[in-house]
This record gives sequence, C-alpha cells and structure tokens, in this order.
Amino acid sequence: MLTPEDPDPVRVLREHGTSDLFLTADHAGRVIPAGLGDLGVSEAERQRHIAWDIGIAAVTEHLSDMLDATAVLQTYSRLVIDCNRYPDWPSAMPEISEHTPIPANVGLSEAAKAARVAAIFTPYHDRIAALLDARANRRTVLIAMHSFTPSFKGESRAMHVGMLYNKEPRLAGILMDLLRREGDLVVGDNAPYAITGNSDYGIPVHGERRGLPHVEIEIRQDLIISPEGQHDWARRFARLLTTADAALKT
Repeated sequence: MLTPEDPDPVRVLREHGTSDLFLTADHAGRVIPAGLGDLGVSEAERQRHIAWDIGIAAVTEHLSDMLDATAVLQTYSRLVIDCNRYPDWPSAMPEISEHTPIPANVGLSEAAKAARVAAIFTPYHDRIAALLDARANRRTVLIAMHSFTPSFKGESRAMHVGMLYNKEPRLAGILMDLLRREGDLVVGDNAPYAITGNSDYGIPVHGERRGLPHVEIEIRQDLIISPEGQHDWARRFARLLTTADAALKT
C-alpha cells in the first residue's frame, strides 16, 4: 500500500540506548498514505486528537534523549489504523471517531484492511518485538507514551496526567505517588482510560506477555501542545521515571 514517497511506518531512536527504559508511541504521527488521500476528512479534523496523540512525539523524543532510552514511534494516523488496537476490532479502522465520520473507512473490504495491517501495523509491532527480543538478556521496563484530549464528547477532563495499568500495577502506583508529591497535579488512576484485554494492544502484548514491568502514561494534550510544554513534561518524566525505576528495583 505504501509507495516509495510514503515514509516508513516506524521511527527508532537510540536503538542501542543504555537505559533500562524502553519507550513506545503508538499514536505519534498523523501521516496518511498518499494512496488514501485525506480519508475524506478535513485538514482541521486531521489536526485534532482523533488523528494522533498531540504532542507525544516530541515528549518521547526529548525523553529518549534525556534518558538515553530506546524509543519506537509510529508514523501514520490512527485514522488509517490504530496501532494500539487488535486489527480485527472495529476501533482499529474506525468509521466514526468521536463525532467525525471517516468516509474512507466505511465498508472496507478484508483485502483493504489486510493491506493497512501489512503496511503499517505489522512492521511497527514487529520492530518493537525484535528490539525487545534483542534485549532478552538485559533488564527492560516498557513505557507506553500517550496523550489525551482535555474534552471528549463534551466531557471535560480536569486531570493533568494519568497512569494506566491492568494486571501489574506496581510501576503505575509508584509513579502516581511521585506525581502527586509534585503538589501541582491532578493524577488519574487508570484514567482517563483503563487498560484491559478489550481496549489495548501494546501493553498486553509487549508488556504483560513478556512479563516486563510496564506502565502507560497519558498526558493531557493542552499541556504539551507547545515546544516549551513538551520539553518541561519530558524533563519531569525523565526525573520521575528515574526515581520510580530505582524504587522498582528494590
């Protein structure tokens, strides 16, 4: 499905980073393959959170640099295929996102769905799996980086940041405690989302199945829309993740 002019679906930063922390960003990009046009969605809508996790690419890039941590970032819009969903779920290639219709996703054939999986989803997750396999003999902590919209379907979200987990809450608990000690944050406990076997792909597959310590971080998008906010939140998490990881080892 991708042409030579389309970018690679995967970006890897610091493949040989020294940190035990391993970062992923499933919704870092908003590119649409040239062959799919604009999916029938306006540019204004494609700038919104329905298309990507606003600000998280830059936060992840800064964090990778500050920690010397390997990071894997996904290039394409989640409106093409959501790389944090199993491909056979309706939410993987949504016909409607929030209140916005996605005309090019309506009535997709199985062949069209398979083409998106093969071109984008599989290379991204295969790259993560290969990098984790290569680290099999060293300690690894999986950190899934995401951002969330301040308002969803008319409901305001007052929290600044959320820690998500499912079967293994320890790292999330340590980070929530550290974040609350900052004194200026409203911190979500499995909010604004919660990880379940029916809601996520990355943590269950790459974290839980491998038995890796893990957490999914959600930062409110208005806090990281500017370069200054992106750098400040990366610096905050570089400090807190280092402290949390040290506590996790004890």
